[in-house]
Amino acid sequence: MLTGAALCPATPLLHPALTGQDPVVPELRRACAHAVTRLLTAGPDTVVVIGPAGATSEWDPAGRLDPSVFAPGIIAAGERSLPPPLGLGALLLDQAGYTGGRRLQAVGHDEPASACARLGLRLDETGSRVALLVMADGSARRTLKAPGYLDDRAVAFDAEVERAVRAGDLSALQRLDQRLARDLMATGWPAWQVLSGALTGQIHDAEVLYCDAPFGVGYLVAYLRLRRDLSRRV
Repeated sequence: MLTGAALCPATPLLHPALTGQDPVVPELRRACAHAVTRLLTAGPDTVVVIGPAGATSEWDPAGRLDPSVFAPGIIAAGERSLPPPLGLGALLLDQAGYTGGRRLQAVGHDEPASACARLGLRLDETGSRVALLVMADGSARRTLKAPGYLDDRAVAFDAEVERAVRAGDLSALQRLDQRLARDLMATGWPAWQVLSGALTGQIHDAEVLYCDAPFGVGYLVAYLRLRRDLSRRV
C-alpha cells in the first residue's frame, strides 16, 4: 500500500559538504526538507528512494553518497558511493531523522517508458506501507549559463512535468519524449516514469513546494498525498 510520494531534485545544492552550512538556494533545501517530513508523517514502513542511474538495480540501503563524486577535491569516504540521486535521497532521509526501512532503487537511463511503469507497479506489491521519494532533475538548458547552454524547448518541457504533477495527470509522464529529455539534459525522466507507474489508478492531491531553475536547471519539489486506494488493474 502506497502512503504518498515526494519529488525532489538530485542536485548537489542539497549537500552541506558541497555548499557549506549556509545554503546557496535555501528555499530549495527548505522545500525538500518539508516534502520529506510530509512523506514520513504518513507513517510508512518503508521508504523507496527512486533515482536515475546507469543501470536499473537496487543498492545497499545502508549505503551513502561520497561527495567527492561532485567535487574531486573533497576527501573520498573510502567506500563504494551510491549514485548521486540515491545518495542525496538517503541524505534527505537521514536529515529528517528517519530510521525505518528503506530501499534504494536505481532506474537506468536506457529503460523504455513501459519498463519504468512496470517497475513502479511492483513497488506497491510488498503488502506493507510504502512511501516513494523520487529524486529527479528537469532540463539543464534553461539559460545561457546553464550546464547545457540555452535551448528554447527547455521551459516547455519542464512546464509539462509541473502541469502533470499539479493536475494529477501522471500518465502524461509516460508520454515524455525521451529523445527530447536527453537533448535537454533532463536526467530525471526515468524516475518520473517509475512514479507514474506506481501511482497508476491512484487519486492524489499534489502540493508543489518549489518550482524554479536556479543556474539554468529545472528543479521541482512536490508532495503527493493519496486520497484513497483504488484497484489499479483491470
